[in-house]
Amino acid sequence: MAELLEILETSYPVIQGPIGELNSPEMVAAVCEAGGFGVLALGFTQDMEAIRKMIAEIRKRTDKPFGANLMIAMNPANEQILEVLAEAGVKAVTTSAGSPKKIYPKIHTLGMKGLHVALDFSFALKAVDAGADGLVVSGSESGGLRTSSPESSNMVLIPMVCDHVTVPVVAAGGIADSRGYRAALALGAQGVQIGTRFLSAAESPASEAWKQEILNCSDGGTTLLPLGGMNVRIIINPRLAKKMNDPSIDLSREYSMMNMGKAWRSGDFDLFPAGGGQVSASITEIKSVKDIIVEMVSPESCN
Repeated sequence: MAELLEILETSYPVIQGPIGELNSPEMVAAVCEAGGFGVLALGFTQDMEAIRKMIAEIRKRTDKPFGANLMIAMNPANEQILEVLAEAGVKAVTTSAGSPKKIYPKIHTLGMKGLHVALDFSFALKAVDAGADGLVVSGSESGGLRTSSPESSNMVLIPMVCDHVTVPVVAAGGIADSRGYRAALALGAQGVQIGTRFLSAAESPASEAWKQEILNCSDGGTTLLPLGGMNVRIIINPRLAKKMNDPSIDLSREYSMMNMGKAWRSGDFDLFPAGGGQVSASITEIKSVKDIIVEMVSPESCN
């Protein structure tokens, strides 16, 4: 754990999962103030002034370290973004959706560290070979964008990766409380990345409709929606359930990724279903970010 905490410079090895539709300085600062590592989701952002303003808003609320996520293959402005982050004193970032070879020389030249998100074993090893200082290993139970290939759960994937790398490993997916946190550490991870649980937090800018979708999600209540070469994990609503039971419907043609942001912001989940990991089924109440993190890392929570 010490290696990861040295990179993050935080009290606890708890990283905020980046969700583009929740790119809130207030949320990032809340995670930082609670002892975790807040992360701006800059995957598609190309406006440097907007990024500087978000950084300034975070700085108004906390003096603690925070980072950002860069989607390597989806944003030609990544190197410029890194320069803005470095100027602001950001020391660590997470990277995803692309080969680390393209960006890690720049990260290291700027004196920064990076944790690369890997969805399977082979890409985890390749990321380390490409210069990643750590890994965020995201099992099949995770929310967000997924591959269209067969994937392993964290129970299998985390120890397999930890057995073959020497860099810090962070577990992502299926973690919402102290039980998941300690299970991740037992599997060999040095920390956790939390997405859905923070999405449903009191400080989260997600709509109440989105939070209610998470609270109402039952066991087996999520599915992987095909989106042409990739999948996204979403919460099954009545309209989607009806389509899933109709063999004449090709789900890959029923929803457009272009509508995802609008639907998630507005709560119109007939337009595109709400996003959420499998752990949604175990989330039953809204809590503050601080309460989530304190319960998660407290030894007493497991007694």
